[in-house]
Amino acid sequence: MPRGRPAKSKVRQNLIEILHFTGKNYGYDLYKVYTSIFPRVTMRLIYYHLQKGVSLGEIKSNKTVKEKGNYSWGDEVEKTYYELTENARPIGNMQVKDALEKIRNIQKESISKMPGNIKEE
Repeated sequence: MPRGRPAKSKVRQNLIEILHFTGKNYGYDLYKVYTSIFPRVTMRLIYYHLQKGVSLGEIKSNKTVKEKGNYSWGDEVEKTYYELTENARPIGNMQVKDALEKIRNIQKESISKMPGNIKEE
């Protein structure tokens, strides 16, 4: 058996499944989606597996964007967006697809309930 961590990882495969259904996404958003679907992991583990996926050629870091805002650490954040490459092998996990549809429906409902929004008839 070779030394070190095995090349396969359930966490990384789950991240590949999430990216398969969401397309481009940034690390913290992937973490939030991951923890809402699967057992809780640390944010550090998510970023480790994103970088490991980049080094294995399964995931590519598409672009890094600096966004202005009011954050506890300052007024700017750097978001690195990730997407799948042709080397990634998503299996089409229906648990991920169903959970993402529920998340999208909840977001649509919360936006429509905000004061000042015009409801479509």
